[in-house]
Amino acid sequence: MNEITHFNEDGRAHMVDVTEKEKTKRKAIAGADVYLNAKTLQKITDKNVSKGDVFAVAEIAGIMAAKRTAEMIPLCHPVFLSGASITFTPVKECGCIKIEAMVSCTGETGVEMEALTAVSMAALTIYDMCKSIQRDITISNVRLLHKSGGKSGIYQAPLDPVEV
Repeated sequence: MNEITHFNEDGRAHMVDVTEKEKTKRKAIAGADVYLNAKTLQKITDKNVSKGDVFAVAEIAGIMAAKRTAEMIPLCHPVFLSGASITFTPVKECGCIKIEAMVSCTGETGVEMEALTAVSMAALTIYDMCKSIQRDITISNVRLLHKSGGKSGIYQAPLDPVEV
């Protein structure tokens, strides 16, 4: 990794100036895993949760979060997103829902934070919608899976911690 760029020469926090950076197509994919018991997972997949369709609500929450990332993370640049999508894969064998968020733009700075925020908010929304059924839901493995674009090029995460 390069030097820490969010501090100026006086050691004070600042937002990095990206004025001179070249606009490129950028994409980031983040993942998270939500662990639930079999009963809760079945209720979600059967669309039998009293608050409604868990995946539909979590998808919208994740996309909305991606669009507002700069409002939540102090030194994050506002980015004009060209795309954002959330996918959910229930995995009965491990009792989890694997979430992936893909975010893209053409700009001077990457969208890793937007993808990570999207997947985190989608996971938190699953918890919120299911907490009356199960209190010990666990959210884990929030991570960057892939990023492309910009000067640093492509990053591909090592193997997924939860194999499907």
